[in-house]
Amino acid sequence: MTFSVKQFSLVGKVAIVTGAGGRGNSIGRAYALGLAGAGAAVVVADINEEGARGVAAEITASGGKAIAVRVDITEPASAQAMVAAAVAAFGGVDILVNNAALMAELGHRQLADVPLDEWNRTLNVNLTGALICCQAAIPAMHARGGGRIVNQSSGGAFPAIGVYGIGKLALVGLTTTLAKQLGKEGITANAIAPGNVTSDAGKQLVPDDSPFLQFLNMTVASRPRGEPDELVGALLLLCSEAGAWITGQVIHIDGGWVMRP
Repeated sequence: MTFSVKQFSLVGKVAIVTGAGGRGNSIGRAYALGLAGAGAAVVVADINEEGARGVAAEITASGGKAIAVRVDITEPASAQAMVAAAVAAFGGVDILVNNAALMAELGHRQLADVPLDEWNRTLNVNLTGALICCQAAIPAMHARGGGRIVNQSSGGAFPAIGVYGIGKLALVGLTTTLAKQLGKEGITANAIAPGNVTSDAGKQLVPDDSPFLQFLNMTVASRPRGEPDELVGALLLLCSEAGAWITGQVIHIDGGWVMRP
């Protein structure tokens, strides 16, 4: 087979992006716009329905296809309704991007001081929520003959620090398990681990005067911060035919913060 840039096209594909409607300048929004720009019909899913509608409107205003769906990823029935909406609107599901997560809300609390209800809520959203969405979407992918799952990990998982990092590292285990179990069925599963991103949530967690940002500036090989759009290229690779032989991998996009052989 001769390589062609057409293999990056997502025309005719249907993508679900969770957490795609919140916090204005967000990674989820960038993912949804990027997938639509490559030709996919996009289900903009978020617990913030108003935000989801705004992003879906951006896509349709530029000539793309999108619908907004309110979803609570911790509720199986809600995730199943999200998938059903995708099938009803566009005929199926080819791509699931598990982007929804708690992050800025968690702050920098020491693990020994984390209340058990916060621990459970964080893992329920950031880890179990991804599993729930996969369980809802995989049958629809089987019906299409295959699919792509992309989970959002984090540079903060390598090594894991705090409940956020622990959940994001566990998400890597979910990713590799799905890759192993679904590979022969034409479904790939990979993860993207962003570094420090200038999304609204990222700047809330790490403001411009943060000592952590100064630390990154001294230790990261390239720039200590990136824009949400700088993650989209890797996403399109993992979701398209160009990346069909990639599965079970974590792609770090962080300017050289986490370097893994």
